[in-house]
Amino acid sequence: MSFTQQFLQEAREILARLDVAAIERVVAALADVRARGGRLFILGVGGSASNAAHAVNDFRKIAGIETYSPTDNVSELTARTNDDGWETVFVEWLRGSRLKAQDGLLVFSVGGGDLERNVSPNLVRALQYARAIGATICGIVGRDGGYTAKVADACVIVPTVNPAHVTPHAEAFQAIVWHLFVTHPALKAAATKWESTVADEAGTKAA
Repeated sequence: MSFTQQFLQEAREILARLDVAAIERVVAALADVRARGGRLFILGVGGSASNAAHAVNDFRKIAGIETYSPTDNVSELTARTNDDGWETVFVEWLRGSRLKAQDGLLVFSVGGGDLERNVSPNLVRALQYARAIGATICGIVGRDGGYTAKVADACVIVPTVNPAHVTPHAEAFQAIVWHLFVTHPALKAAATKWESTVADEAGTKAA
Protein backbone atom coordinates (compact mmCIF):
# COMPACT_ATOMS: atom_id res chain seq x y z
CA MET A 1 0.00 0.00 0.00
CA SER A 2 1.39 3.41 -0.96
CA PHE A 3 1.52 6.29 1.50
CA THR A 4 -1.34 8.01 -0.31
CA GLN A 5 -3.50 4.88 -0.12
CA GLN A 6 -2.68 4.49 3.56
CA PHE A 7 -3.47 8.11 4.41
CA LEU A 8 -6.80 8.00 2.60
CA GLN A 9 -7.65 4.68 4.21
CA GLU A 10 -7.00 6.26 7.61
CA ALA A 11 -9.32 9.14 6.69
CA ARG A 12 -12.05 6.69 5.71
CA GLU A 13 -11.65 4.88 9.02
CA ILE A 14 -11.86 8.13 10.99
CA LEU A 15 -14.99 9.12 9.10
CA ALA A 16 -16.62 5.78 9.91
CA ARG A 17 -15.69 6.05 13.59
CA LEU A 18 -16.81 9.63 14.28
CA ASP A 19 -19.25 9.78 17.20
CA VAL A 20 -22.56 10.86 15.66
CA ALA A 21 -24.17 11.38 19.07
CA ALA A 22 -21.33 13.70 20.12
CA ILE A 23 -21.77 15.71 16.94
CA GLU A 24 -25.48 16.08 17.61
CA ARG A 25 -24.77 17.21 21.18
CA VAL A 26 -22.47 19.98 19.94
CA VAL A 27 -25.05 21.09 17.36
CA ALA A 28 -27.70 21.26 20.08
CA ALA A 29 -25.39 23.22 22.39
CA LEU A 30 -24.53 25.74 19.68
CA ALA A 31 -28.19 26.10 18.74
CA ASP A 32 -28.91 26.91 22.39
CA VAL A 33 -26.19 29.59 22.39
CA ARG A 34 -27.83 31.21 19.36
CA ALA A 35 -31.35 30.91 20.80
CA ARG A 36 -30.38 32.79 23.95
CA GLY A 37 -28.61 35.55 22.01
CA GLY A 38 -25.12 34.47 22.98
CA ARG A 39 -21.93 35.00 21.05
CA LEU A 40 -19.54 32.26 19.94
CA PHE A 41 -15.78 32.49 20.42
CA ILE A 42 -13.65 30.02 18.46
CA LEU A 43 -10.20 29.28 19.86
CA GLY A 44 -7.36 27.51 18.07
CA VAL A 45 -3.57 27.54 17.80
CA GLY A 46 -1.44 26.96 14.72
CA GLY A 47 -3.36 25.22 11.96
CA SER A 48 -6.39 25.20 14.23
CA ALA A 49 -6.22 29.00 14.38
CA SER A 50 -6.48 29.10 10.61
CA ASN A 51 -9.49 26.79 10.81
CA ALA A 52 -10.99 29.08 13.43
CA ALA A 53 -10.77 32.07 11.08
CA HIS A 54 -12.62 30.17 8.35
CA ALA A 55 -15.20 28.84 10.78
CA VAL A 56 -15.96 32.35 12.10
CA ASN A 57 -17.13 33.27 8.63
CA ASP A 58 -19.33 30.18 8.35
CA PHE A 59 -20.96 30.50 11.75
CA ARG A 60 -21.70 34.19 11.16
CA LYS A 61 -22.86 33.93 7.54
CA ILE A 62 -24.49 30.50 7.40
CA ALA A 63 -25.56 29.80 10.98
CA GLY A 64 -26.39 33.37 11.97
CA ILE A 65 -24.37 33.34 15.19
CA GLU A 66 -22.32 36.36 16.25
CA THR A 67 -18.87 34.76 16.19
CA TYR A 68 -15.28 35.85 16.81
CA SER A 69 -11.77 34.41 17.05
CA PRO A 70 -9.03 36.16 19.05
CA THR A 71 -6.34 34.97 16.62
CA ASP A 72 -7.90 37.06 13.84
CA ASN A 73 -6.47 40.21 15.47
CA VAL A 74 -2.71 39.73 15.07
CA SER A 75 -1.87 43.12 16.63
CA GLU A 76 -3.70 42.34 19.87
CA LEU A 77 -2.51 38.74 19.95
CA THR A 78 1.15 39.68 19.60
CA ALA A 79 0.87 42.61 22.00
CA ARG A 80 -0.60 40.37 24.68
CA THR A 81 2.03 37.71 24.00
CA ASN A 82 4.85 40.25 24.20
CA ASP A 83 3.57 42.11 27.25
CA ASP A 84 1.92 39.41 29.34
CA GLY A 85 2.92 36.01 27.99
CA TRP A 86 1.47 33.35 25.70
CA GLU A 87 -0.43 31.49 28.41
CA THR A 88 -2.89 34.30 29.08
CA VAL A 89 -3.57 35.63 25.57
CA PHE A 90 -6.97 33.99 25.20
CA VAL A 91 -8.30 34.41 28.72
CA GLU A 92 -7.47 38.12 28.76
CA TRP A 93 -9.02 38.55 25.31
CA LEU A 94 -12.20 36.91 26.62
CA ARG A 95 -12.20 39.17 29.66
CA GLY A 96 -11.85 42.16 27.35
CA SER A 97 -14.80 40.84 25.34
CA ARG A 98 -16.84 40.53 28.56
CA LEU A 99 -17.57 36.82 28.19
CA LYS A 100 -20.98 36.01 29.67
CA ALA A 101 -22.82 32.87 30.67
CA GLN A 102 -25.02 33.00 27.58
CA ASP A 103 -21.94 32.91 25.31
CA GLY A 104 -20.16 29.84 23.97
CA LEU A 105 -16.61 28.69 23.28
CA LEU A 106 -15.70 26.31 20.46
CA VAL A 107 -12.19 24.90 20.72
CA PHE A 108 -10.26 23.53 17.75
CA SER A 109 -7.20 21.63 18.95
CA VAL A 110 -5.16 18.53 18.25
CA GLY A 111 -4.50 17.73 21.90
CA GLY A 112 -7.12 19.82 23.68
CA GLY A 113 -4.64 21.50 26.02
CA ASP A 114 -2.47 20.09 28.81
CA LEU A 115 -1.00 22.24 31.58
CA GLU A 116 1.26 19.49 32.94
CA ARG A 117 2.95 19.08 29.55
CA ASN A 118 2.75 22.82 28.84
CA VAL A 119 0.88 22.17 25.60
CA SER A 120 -1.60 24.89 24.60
CA PRO A 121 -1.81 26.34 28.13
CA ASN A 122 -3.61 29.36 26.66
CA LEU A 123 -6.53 27.11 25.76
CA VAL A 124 -6.63 25.66 29.27
CA ARG A 125 -6.64 29.08 30.95
CA ALA A 126 -9.44 30.25 28.65
CA LEU A 127 -11.50 27.15 29.41
CA GLN A 128 -11.00 27.55 33.14
CA TYR A 129 -12.30 31.10 32.86
CA ALA A 130 -15.25 30.06 30.70
CA ARG A 131 -16.24 27.39 33.23
CA ALA A 132 -16.11 29.93 36.04
CA ILE A 133 -18.34 32.28 34.03
CA GLY A 134 -20.74 29.49 33.10
CA ALA A 135 -20.36 29.80 29.33
CA THR A 136 -21.08 26.80 27.10
CA ILE A 137 -17.94 24.91 26.07
CA CYS A 138 -17.69 22.77 22.92
CA GLY A 139 -14.76 21.34 21.03
CA ILE A 140 -13.44 19.45 18.04
CA VAL A 141 -10.21 17.84 19.19
CA GLY A 142 -7.87 14.94 18.51
CA ARG A 143 -6.09 12.29 20.58
CA ASP A 144 -7.92 11.88 23.92
CA GLY A 145 -9.25 15.44 23.82
CA GLY A 146 -7.06 16.67 26.67
CA TYR A 147 -8.44 19.37 28.97
CA THR A 148 -11.06 20.43 26.43
CA ALA A 149 -12.77 17.04 26.46
CA LYS A 150 -12.69 16.94 30.26
CA VAL A 151 -14.55 20.21 30.78
CA ALA A 152 -16.67 20.57 27.63
CA ASP A 153 -20.44 20.45 27.64
CA ALA A 154 -20.18 18.67 24.29
CA CYS A 155 -17.09 17.60 22.37
CA VAL A 156 -16.23 15.69 19.21
CA ILE A 157 -12.99 13.71 19.39
CA VAL A 158 -11.40 12.85 16.05
CA PRO A 159 -10.42 9.18 16.49
CA THR A 160 -6.73 8.33 16.38
CA VAL A 161 -6.17 5.59 13.81
CA ASN A 162 -2.45 6.21 13.34
CA PRO A 163 -0.46 8.03 16.07
CA ALA A 164 2.00 9.23 13.41
CA HIS A 165 -0.75 11.25 11.69
CA VAL A 166 -2.71 12.68 14.61
CA THR A 167 -2.13 16.34 13.71
CA PRO A 168 -3.01 16.30 9.99
CA HIS A 169 -6.10 14.18 10.54
CA ALA A 170 -7.31 16.17 13.56
CA GLU A 171 -6.97 19.51 11.77
CA ALA A 172 -8.48 18.19 8.55
CA PHE A 173 -11.49 16.72 10.30
CA GLN A 174 -12.09 19.94 12.23
CA ALA A 175 -13.09 21.37 8.86
CA ILE A 176 -15.32 18.45 7.97
CA VAL A 177 -17.11 18.52 11.31
CA TRP A 178 -17.63 22.29 11.56
CA HIS A 179 -18.97 22.34 8.01
CA LEU A 180 -21.39 19.64 9.14
CA PHE A 181 -22.39 21.88 12.06
CA VAL A 182 -23.25 24.92 9.95
CA THR A 183 -25.04 22.76 7.36
CA HIS A 184 -27.10 20.94 9.98
CA PRO A 185 -30.81 21.89 9.82
CA ALA A 186 -30.71 22.84 13.50
CA LEU A 187 -28.10 25.52 12.79
CA LYS A 188 -28.23 26.47 9.11
CA ALA A 189 -29.97 29.82 8.76
CA ALA A 190 -28.89 30.98 5.29
CA ALA A 191 -28.39 29.31 1.95
CA THR A 192 -24.85 28.79 0.69
CA LYS A 193 -24.06 30.46 -2.64
CA TRP A 194 -23.51 27.58 -5.03
CA GLU A 195 -26.37 25.48 -3.70
CA SER A 196 -28.78 28.40 -3.97
CA THR A 197 -27.52 29.17 -7.48
CA VAL A 198 -28.18 25.60 -8.61
CA ALA A 199 -31.63 25.72 -7.03
CA ASP A 200 -32.43 28.98 -8.82
CA GLU A 201 -31.29 27.55 -12.15
CA ALA A 202 -33.40 24.45 -11.61
CA GLY A 203 -36.44 26.61 -10.81
CA THR A 204 -35.92 28.72 -13.93
CA LYS A 205 -35.70 25.64 -16.15
CA ALA A 206 -38.83 24.15 -14.56
CA ALA A 207 -40.75 27.36 -15.24
